[in-house]
Amino acid sequence: MLSLNNLSKFYRTDEVETVALNAVNIAIEQGEFVAVMGPSGCGKSTLLNVIGMLDRPSEGEYLFMGEDVAGYGEGKLSEIRKQNIGFIFQNFNLIDELSVQENIELALLYHDISARERKQRVAEVMDKVGIAHRAKHRPSQLSGGQQQRVAVARAVVGSQSLILADEPTGNLDSVHGQEVMEMLQGLNEEGTTIVMVTHSAAHADYARRTINLFDGHVVTQSLRAA
Repeated sequence: MLSLNNLSKFYRTDEVETVALNAVNIAIEQGEFVAVMGPSGCGKSTLLNVIGMLDRPSEGEYLFMGEDVAGYGEGKLSEIRKQNIGFIFQNFNLIDELSVQENIELALLYHDISARERKQRVAEVMDKVGIAHRAKHRPSQLSGGQQQRVAVARAVVGSQSLILADEPTGNLDSVHGQEVMEMLQGLNEEGTTIVMVTHSAAHADYARRTINLFDGHVVTQSLRAA
């Protein structure tokens, strides 16, 4: 599905150059569930941003669905993101002025689909993640676990093939965190590719493969026993 080949990301100021990713080589197949781990500041979120085309690599090659997207302009990258990639964030990033249903539907407004189809897709995905009974509620009226369910629904409502999750359980207690992980596992079993940044070894165990970063390098990759 995607591969990073000798990919590096630098951040430069007049006086300092920071190496966030250093000659990273990673390949992720369609249908994989991959966890990315490592200490704070090791490049995990930068890696996710590059994979999600929110940030561009400084050097190297990024192949997505067979295309080298590293040199694409923002317009082209935006179109690829819209069609293929959903994002789940630690802080949910929901709009409190909108209802649950409206927050989810927002992800479809830039797709060329009718209002009727949008409503149908939103209803289906709310039912899928167990949040349909809260459709008219605002995010502030929900628990953290319920808000993350809305965020998951928003990420998958467009039928994206790749979900990028940045510490999706970071603001949740253990019970709600486990619920979200089981939901992600279920989506993966249905064929969605998931790349997840996490500090939790227990949650990384839901993934089939774990990539460990340190100082911008991939130091180890390990497969979970079947």
